[in-house]
Amino acid sequence: MAVFGFTLGACILLLHISFVTCYPDGKVTGSCDGMVPTHGHSPLPDPIHKISVNQVTFRPGDQIEVILSGPSFKGFLIEARNAEDLNGPPVGSFTLIDSQESQLLDCEDIQGSAVSHTRSSKKTEIKVYWNAPTNAPNHIQFLATVVEKYKVYWVKIPSPVLSQPNVLPLTTPVTTTAPSSTSAPVSHLTKSFNASDCGKTKFCIRSPLSCDPEKDHDCFFLSFMRNDQSVMIEMSGPSEGYLSFAFSHDQWMGDDDAYVCIREDQTVHLKPSHLTGRSHPVIDSEDTLEDMAWRLADGVMQCSFRRNITLPGFNNRFDLNASYYIFLADGATVDGQILKHSKQPLITYGKYNVMDYPKNIGGSHSLLLLKAHGALMFVAWMTTVSIGVLTARFFKPVWSNVIFGQAVWFQVHRLLMLTTSVLTCIAFILPFIYRGGWSWHAGYHPYLGCVVMILAVLQPLLAAFRPTLHHPRRQVFNWTHWSIGTAARIIAVTAIFLGMDLPGLHLPDPQKIYAMIGFVAWHVVIEIILEIHGYRHSQKAEILDDTRIQIIQPFTIAEAEGHTFKKVVLVIYICGNVIFLIIFLSAINHL
Repeated sequence: MAVFGFTLGACILLLHISFVTCYPDGKVTGSCDGMVPTHGHSPLPDPIHKISVNQVTFRPGDQIEVILSGPSFKGFLIEARNAEDLNGPPVGSFTLIDSQESQLLDCEDIQGSAVSHTRSSKKTEIKVYWNAPTNAPNHIQFLATVVEKYKVYWVKIPSPVLSQPNVLPLTTPVTTTAPSSTSAPVSHLTKSFNASDCGKTKFCIRSPLSCDPEKDHDCFFLSFMRNDQSVMIEMSGPSEGYLSFAFSHDQWMGDDDAYVCIREDQTVHLKPSHLTGRSHPVIDSEDTLEDMAWRLADGVMQCSFRRNITLPGFNNRFDLNASYYIFLADGATVDGQILKHSKQPLITYGKYNVMDYPKNIGGSHSLLLLKAHGALMFVAWMTTVSIGVLTARFFKPVWSNVIFGQAVWFQVHRLLMLTTSVLTCIAFILPFIYRGGWSWHAGYHPYLGCVVMILAVLQPLLAAFRPTLHHPRRQVFNWTHWSIGTAARIIAVTAIFLGMDLPGLHLPDPQKIYAMIGFVAWHVVIEIILEIHGYRHSQKAEILDDTRIQIIQPFTIAEAEGHTFKKVVLVIYICGNVIFLIIFLSAINHL
């Protein structure tokens, strides 16, 4: 029905909304030791915030009020340390005053030994109580890290020193200077990378496989060239935010050795990092990288660096004399902060040792199971179901002759609909095989997919109990059959549209939107044409009044012409439908 097409088109347009959600929950136990945020930027000197206390002497068991105040800030971390060893473990525990803005952390396995923020709302003052332990050292000093925004923060802001009564004054110099950046010198690349040595002296990963970063702006390029006990790494790609790659033991994010090139204004920062799960990379020290250089030109980011093949003592750095899957990703940044990549990273088809013989390989942004899932759903809910519906709606008088005990139109309709159900069932189980269970990161798509699966199985089951033509319940069946089928089609194509935006099968924008709108418009136009043709054909049943004798016009020729027109329209529709299907299948194949 044309109503289906218009409804579907409206759903597609309404669903084209994107959003970003952040979760700054302050659970920063990973930063307890050095009190340095893993933001990848250097802390600022000259703190503008202060820590004040309500007394400068204390005894074990005392409760001290600690106040962090200053210009508005979003995040913080407060600890108490031995003033004679500010690099030592935290001392004592805290008690919260406002649990809406602050929370306790267990640093060094000491319960409540630190306080951090609970949300990124702006605040100008935080009050907490510090509980002095029985084994407290002679001198205590509070330290605070304050984050104004992602790349603006101060580390280890000191409070006044608190001392126990009748102890010698503190004589050890107190060092609270924020750690300086240990970044190695970074230079500018004078020319673009090229692929001429790929497979000869360089191990290269390219997407598309034959692209050259020197000539193709859309080329994603990663190369490794061994030089004695180190390897020179080059990375290039179109990005306004960041480029990154990672070595992984499997095809999933987590426990991976990663490297990120982050664009900030007209500068690029090169950062080694590691992935601990399906979350933002944790930025590490830059001491492992040498000969760093970068280049920005025509929307393309290029960066290079050298690292040793083996790095003993660095737990997050992999030994490059082994085989790994290799990820290559890009995405956006906000104020220097990495956002989640909008599409699945390029992943090599297998594990490779980049120190082995030079090779020239490619990868895929989507694994075979997800590609098969998308392809089967496109075939089922764009082609077989659409042709099957048109057959039942408009071709009953055209193919009314009987074959194998049923009308031809019914046999065609039933075959196409059963094919749709079978393809849906096969496609439905593939993501579960890929994920090993339910995906909690796919939004509404899997929920809609489950509804489609239920309806796709329910339709043929109901059809098996179809009442006879003149049965009193036949009309109820017809409306039920139409309603379930129409709902299934709308929900299925909506689910497909949502699925095209998921990282695992992220088809290119805006082509996918235009193609989907084109498909809906094509289907609507064909239905309208067939509806108009059917209406005009019915008007030819004219009764001529001549000398009070009713003469009914013979319809043999008119019916033949009408049937031919419908067949031509169906052939044209199938050709157009197949063209749209090829467009989507080709896009999936090139992921």
